[in-house]
Amino acid sequence: MKQRIDKLLGIQYPIIQGGMAWVSDASLAAAVSNAGGLGVIAAGNAPASWVKEQIIALKEICDKPFGVNVMLLSPFADEIAQLVVELEVPVVFTGAGNPRKYIDSWKEAGIKILPVVANKALAQMMQKMGADGVVAEGSEAGGHIGELGTLVLVPMIVDAVDIPVVAAGGICDARTTVAAFALGADGVQVGTRFILAEECTAHDNYKSRVIRAKDVDSRVTGRVTGHPVRLLRNNLTRELAKLEYSENGAEKIEEIGAGSLRIAVVEGDLKEGSFMAGQCACRMDKVEPAKDIISNIFDHDMVKQALKLAQDGTKT
Repeated sequence: MKQRIDKLLGIQYPIIQGGMAWVSDASLAAAVSNAGGLGVIAAGNAPASWVKEQIIALKEICDKPFGVNVMLLSPFADEIAQLVVELEVPVVFTGAGNPRKYIDSWKEAGIKILPVVANKALAQMMQKMGADGVVAEGSEAGGHIGELGTLVLVPMIVDAVDIPVVAAGGICDARTTVAAFALGADGVQVGTRFILAEECTAHDNYKSRVIRAKDVDSRVTGRVTGHPVRLLRNNLTRELAKLEYSENGAEKIEEIGAGSLRIAVVEGDLKEGSFMAGQCACRMDKVEPAKDIISNIFDHDMVKQALKLAQDGTKT
């Protein structure tokens, strides 16, 4: 039973793997795409050479559609924007900026474009600029977030645009997927749950920290910088909290935070690493293959019923 997003992206299930810097590499993206979803390589702040290596590596083990998430604040954004054209990447996601200057070249190359948005005005702007869809990401998500929660954000954007809307933020299983479809979404984006995929190459300490997360462990840091980030509680988050509204707090936070995600994902530093994860981390309890994560969601009877209702245009 195909949703608009399935047809648009050429995938079996209406699920997109979130683009998580240092986490979403070729291994994870290929596993998700091979299982019927849309795997995504996250460019983050990585140089174009690394992104190129990942795209080539993915294509060697996967012949299904996939995407690249382009972080527009990256100093390498221009190079990566051209790279996705040269390497014929099927789908591009964007975040942390305005993709206007890249839209025409991407569309000429036949790339599907889905910006990640956190408010209605931005979603409407992306539609006018020619985006093929948008990912409406609520503040429950891990990493960089907006202010509105998924429950408010998704239906508001669904009502405001005509292009497909993918719901993100707090979605991790069959129940939350049904909720997303009830809100009017055409598909879901799942990030934190895929950190615990067997094919995810993140350090075991990162995965263990997600599994051990309690409902009180989620922290939003760096609001004073204008780019708030959701992390799991540790020594780093306590340091950041102290600096939040201190003199020159924004600059100090940027300095301390630099490189902290890498030492969490690659080195597994439990004290000073930036363990980005959504609020739903407190509901994670095991590592399993990406294909099992997807099948556990979409083989569930209530998800099948929700998809049928969505396809029939029935209000749930």
